[in-house]
Amino acid sequence: MPISKVNSQAYAAYTEIKRRILAGLFTPTDRLREIEVAQLLEMGRTPVREALKRIQDEGLITHEPGRGLVVTTMSQQEVGELYAMRQVLEGAAAALAARHASDAEILHMQTILDDGDAGDAVAQNLDFHQAIYSAAHNRYLIRSLQSLTDTTYLLGRSTLSSPERVGQSNEEHNAIVAAIRARDPVRAEAAAQHHINQALLERLKMLRQG
Repeated sequence: MPISKVNSQAYAAYTEIKRRILAGLFTPTDRLREIEVAQLLEMGRTPVREALKRIQDEGLITHEPGRGLVVTTMSQQEVGELYAMRQVLEGAAAALAARHASDAEILHMQTILDDGDAGDAVAQNLDFHQAIYSAAHNRYLIRSLQSLTDTTYLLGRSTLSSPERVGQSNEEHNAIVAAIRARDPVRAEAAAQHHINQALLERLKMLRQG
């Protein structure tokens, strides 16, 4: 059965609005008025309305009294809750990868680290974590982790903006790969959880510093 034009436009609107939020082009200071977003995207109001509703359901935008729809901002408690879930799921992904990753998938993880970040530690970090998710071979886990990753973008500047943190993160990544290569799910899970906990500590330091 063919996809209706309205549904395809709604998905296109969803993809573009979400891309702009995650890229920081829509910020918490912007009011996402349906008619203005529709004009900006050169689309009808109906698909934009559906897209905004879907993104609101995902938690990336929030309806604030007197302001309407805005990009979600997170309290320190919410940040802690986000990283707590990341710790659980990233640990599970690493443990599953230790059980199920092929030799080629493990080599791919190591190659990402060995190739260096080419000046973009954030992109390298995303590639590395995506490689672990894929090697876990669990579509439902991947879906949950992708949602958490999208929410992390709401926090703005990456914890890897600190050169010191980049170095620590690389050591933690190598420890995760070593555990996966050793086919040790317990050690892989612990290494991944430690990595996310260290990222949380860096995030909280950034919040304190404003």
